[in-house]
Amino acid sequence: MEASNQEGCHSEGPEFSWSSFYEKRRGIRKRYSSVYELPLAKKLFDVVMGELGGSELILDVGASSIELGERIVKKHPSVIYKTMDIDRANKHDYYCLSEIKEKFDIIVLSEVIEHLDFEEGSDLLQELKELLKSGGRIIISTPNLNHPTRYWEDTDHKTPYGYESLGALAEQIGFNLKVIYRTYNDQFLKRLIRIYLMGWLHKYLGVDYAKSIVLVGEVK
Repeated sequence: MEASNQEGCHSEGPEFSWSSFYEKRRGIRKRYSSVYELPLAKKLFDVVMGELGGSELILDVGASSIELGERIVKKHPSVIYKTMDIDRANKHDYYCLSEIKEKFDIIVLSEVIEHLDFEEGSDLLQELKELLKSGGRIIISTPNLNHPTRYWEDTDHKTPYGYESLGALAEQIGFNLKVIYRTYNDQFLKRLIRIYLMGWLHKYLGVDYAKSIVLVGEVK
C-alpha cells in the first residue's frame, strides 16, 4: 500500500518521547545483539500461522489482495479474515481505518510501514493498537536493511526500519514485544548453502540473505 494511501486516515497520538525510544532501542539490541540473532522463518505466512489457534478474527491492513487470507482460511476454516486498503481496484472490507468499529485478535501490517514517514508510521501503529482486543497481536513485516537491495527495490519507500527501531517503536506505542523474525525462503539447495555453509560469511560481511524482518507484538 502506497504512503499516499494512508493520508487522511490517521489521528494524532500522544506526544512521542525520543529519549524513551532510544532507551527501548538499546533494550532491543541487548535482547538481539545483531540481526543474525533473530530467529529465521520461511515466510510471513508461517509467522501468522504460528500465532493462530484456529478461530481468530484477522484484519490485514494494506492487504492489496486476499491471497494471504485464502491460504489462512484454507488451513483454518473457522478464522474470519478481513482486509483494509484504500485501493478500490480490489474489493476490501474497509477502505479507511476510521470506518472500522470492531476489534480483532490479530492485525497484519505487511510491507506498509516503510512507505510512511516516521510520524505517520507511529500514528498508524497507535490506531491499530486501538483496534486489537486485549491480548491481541500485531504482526508487522518490513524490508531487512541488512539485505543489500531489498529496501531500495521500491522508489516510494520513505522510512527504513532496522530491527531495533521497529521493536522500539512497537514498545513505545505500548505493545509487548514477543519476537522479531527474519524471513527467507528459497530452493532447498540454495537455502542449505546460504544458511549452513555460507552463514559465517554473511555475518562477517554484514550482508544478510533474509529479505524481511517480521515483528510480533501483543497488546498489554
